[in-house]
Amino acid sequence: MHRRWIFGGVVLAVLAAAAPAWAQEAQPDPMATLKVAIDTVWVLFTAFLVFWMNAGFACLEAGLCRAKNAVNILAKNFIVFAASSIAFWILGFGLMFGDGSDYGWGMTGWFLGGPDNSPATGDAYSGIFGSLNWTGVPLYAKFFFQLVFAGSAATIVSGAVAERIKFLPFIVFSFILVGVIYPLGGHWIWGGGWLADMGFLDFAGSTVVHSIGGWCALAGVLVLGPRMGKFNKDGSVRPIPGHNMGMATLGTLILWLGWFGFNPGSTMAADASAIATIALNTNMAAAAGCLAATAVAWIALGKPDLSMILNGTLAGLVAITAPCAFVNVGSSVLIGLIAGVLVVYAVLFFDKVKVDDPVGAISVHLVNGAWGTLALGLFATDGGLFFGGGAGKLVTQLIGVAAVGVVTFALAMVAWFVLKVTLGVRVSASEEAEGLDIGEHGMDAYPGFVPTQEARAEVI
Repeated sequence: MHRRWIFGGVVLAVLAAAAPAWAQEAQPDPMATLKVAIDTVWVLFTAFLVFWMNAGFACLEAGLCRAKNAVNILAKNFIVFAASSIAFWILGFGLMFGDGSDYGWGMTGWFLGGPDNSPATGDAYSGIFGSLNWTGVPLYAKFFFQLVFAGSAATIVSGAVAERIKFLPFIVFSFILVGVIYPLGGHWIWGGGWLADMGFLDFAGSTVVHSIGGWCALAGVLVLGPRMGKFNKDGSVRPIPGHNMGMATLGTLILWLGWFGFNPGSTMAADASAIATIALNTNMAAAAGCLAATAVAWIALGKPDLSMILNGTLAGLVAITAPCAFVNVGSSVLIGLIAGVLVVYAVLFFDKVKVDDPVGAISVHLVNGAWGTLALGLFATDGGLFFGGGAGKLVTQLIGVAAVGVVTFALAMVAWFVLKVTLGVRVSASEEAEGLDIGEHGMDAYPGFVPTQEARAEVI
């Protein structure tokens, strides 16, 4: 009995002596844990701002289109994020960020989950999504932040194909875009692929998000064809004004706000200096784009067209998205000014070649996504052409823009064509004339405000 007591006492003494060492070993660094917590809150907060951009896209697109199609546009902008969430979870995230060939997609870890969601210990995440090791927030925070970006790319398509596309094919294409097409360029640039190895830079997605969305939109518009009545028999453009410019203006302001999550949030850490610089660059480019588009529209069209003012602001925001962390404030203003000029003439150009984009999404996102990516090669304070770095960085940026553009456009055309011959992509002429709200959804956005069937069926 006494021996058992003595043995038990020795064991307890050993455990008591070892306990402080075990506790010290298991206890994470409190400052590192605090940093991860702050970084995670920042990443999620900015992701919430980017998610709120869905409301901005919905208001902008609905406002710039006709009242008889408002429900359809709102429904597309609402359901696109749901489709994006499932597609990115099932396939897109793993293809984009999974470890794999530098010249292909990351083919491991298609589904998000399992033990790879590292705890908030202050250590950088390490696992099959190795291209995200550079930031130490938990994997689920990284996934959600990347998800809202993927959803933004899909919403770009909605406005360009508005007022004549069937609802189901649009949903299916959104799955294809987010699950397959978007992750390809995303892996090349952000997933450790061959463009990243070349030194191609795109801080927050002028190419990854905006140009990819814009190329998919252009392919859809070409497959669909223009709206009835958009072009006269002699080829001249017949304007089809939006029904609610107040809604469009509110949507643009929401997008402007959301961009302060889009660009500064791409630090994926609460880096005070970087956040402040990126936020200011983002704002100044938007302001410059707004003023430039106003002036050019006034000169070219005779009036300061509000839709051009709104799209000029968005053009500046799209253009600064790639270089926002690599340029100074003065360069941001120049980038925004050029974007504001480009978007006005791009809208006029696409009308001239009979590419019918009701909201100017292609001019904003594709044209200025490419411009902003190239601008990084010109204005980057470290290695940009105008800052003594030679043409090397600009050439790399040009290669990336071209490669992503060619492959994205080709894949999108194949997807749209397959949908056209299987589900059909365009509504009937009678449904287009009556409005997609009734034909596709069986309801009006403004019941009682359109008194006659003849008024509903007007092309303008």
